[in-house]
Amino acid sequence: MKVAIFHDYFSFIGGGEKLVLTLARHLGADIITTNVDRALISRMGFHDVNIISLGRLTRIEPLKQIQATLKFATCDFRGKYDFYIFSGNWAHHASRKHRPNLYYCHGHVRVFYDLKESTISSIKPLPARLAARAWIAVHGHFDRISLQRICLIVSNSRSVAHRLKRYLDKESVVVYPPIDTSRFHYDGDAGYWLSVNRLFPEKRVEVQLEAFRRMPEERLLIIGGSDRGDYSGSYARKIMESLPPNVTVLSDVSEDELASYYGRCRGFISTSMDEPFGMTAVEAMASGKPVIAPKEGGYLESIIDGETGLLIECTPEALIKAVKTISKDPYKYREACIEQAKKFDVSIFIKNIEELIHAGLGDRG
Repeated sequence: MKVAIFHDYFSFIGGGEKLVLTLARHLGADIITTNVDRALISRMGFHDVNIISLGRLTRIEPLKQIQATLKFATCDFRGKYDFYIFSGNWAHHASRKHRPNLYYCHGHVRVFYDLKESTISSIKPLPARLAARAWIAVHGHFDRISLQRICLIVSNSRSVAHRLKRYLDKESVVVYPPIDTSRFHYDGDAGYWLSVNRLFPEKRVEVQLEAFRRMPEERLLIIGGSDRGDYSGSYARKIMESLPPNVTVLSDVSEDELASYYGRCRGFISTSMDEPFGMTAVEAMASGKPVIAPKEGGYLESIIDGETGLLIECTPEALIKAVKTISKDPYKYREACIEQAKKFDVSIFIKNIEELIHAGLGDRG
């Protein structure tokens, strides 16, 4: 069985990219994408995965998204593969020519739906705001048409499945993302807190900065970056310009280095807004480390409040209180964290996806 996985782009490695690379390796699948930083993928340990690029995209938004949509909509790999998987926000536009298929939904294009009005209202110049509304209306229309051609939608959490049902009236199967729990280990407490996320506005990293500005005795290490030229660029610059002395930001960290940082931190922090799932939180738990995260989105499904961490309101005050609570005895969360992480192991993910692929091939017949 030959499988192709379409994914938007590989300009940096986040949870979605790790999932696609992991799935491609286990299925022996080819990845079809646009922008691809092959050196970065090699550093992440996935040099053996075959990646086909449809060509590079402009950095200017929303031209980047429009160009990606057109590349996927017009590409043609019919007859070369037995099954097609789509991942990301734009790759599913290849569904018109590629069946049978499966769309693994990490959260979908939220700016078209639940974040539409807040995104538009945040744009100050009136002409730009009107242009954004027009783009969302037109591109959102084609997005809905493309989803009609999907044979099966798989959501990465119940939170995302609920969102798809609410805004698009689409049913989906829930399969949690894969965590290779064997790669993570508890290596003591080096006294710093860890945060791993892209420097995007919806990650609300400014809440972390403000909390640690008020806790000069604590240290925070943020591992993450942004895609240059996209909408997150100005936000990332503001974050880097407003770092308190006890906060450090690193980027381009290898998978082995990341596992080491997990293993030696005191605990893990996320402030992501309505996170679809949150693979980094599970990676932290696999390392025996408690997680502090907002009580919303996928964190409600992965974190056991009071046992594997603390679910909080996303404010500096709540984060400070949680840090001080866990700091009293971070070790007591260790065993519960490790056991909880096993529920999301990569072996479970691969088994579930393979079953869905074989069911999809059977339906074709």
